[in-house]
This record gives sequence, structure tokens and C-alpha cells, in this order.
Amino acid sequence: MTHLAPLAKEVDENKVTPGVLGFIVFAVMALAVWGLMKSMSRRLGKVDFEETPDPEAETASETASAKPGAGRS
Repeated sequence: MTHLAPLAKEVDENKVTPGVLGFIVFAVMALAVWGLMKSMSRRLGKVDFEETPDPEAETASETASAKPGAGRS
């Protein structure tokens, strides 16, 4: 540790940087997010979603159209 003391004097004590470890952590997190986004996109591409009509809504609309005077202002 004592051999690093002369190197520490060259560094500004008021300046804090993340260094190599900070870059590695950021890069790993960025790769993880990229992988998750790619996986999510692939899985959402496989989804075949067709909404089935609500039977209660169909009967309500049929009942409303069957009433006399429906559709008049």
C-alpha cells in the first residue's frame, strides 16, 4: 500500500470518478437491460391476442336496438 502513496498525490483529492469498476458495472447493467428488452420483444411477438366479444355486451346492444324508438333523437 505504501508504494501507491506517491501516485495518490498526483490525483486531485476533490475529484471523484467511478473508475474502471464503475464502467464495468454500468456495462453489465446495460447488457442485462438490452437482453431483457430483446427477450420481451421476442415473447410479445409470439402473442396472438384476439379479443373475444363479451356476450353480456352483445345482449345489451341487441336489447337496446329492439326497443321501440331506439336510435331516434
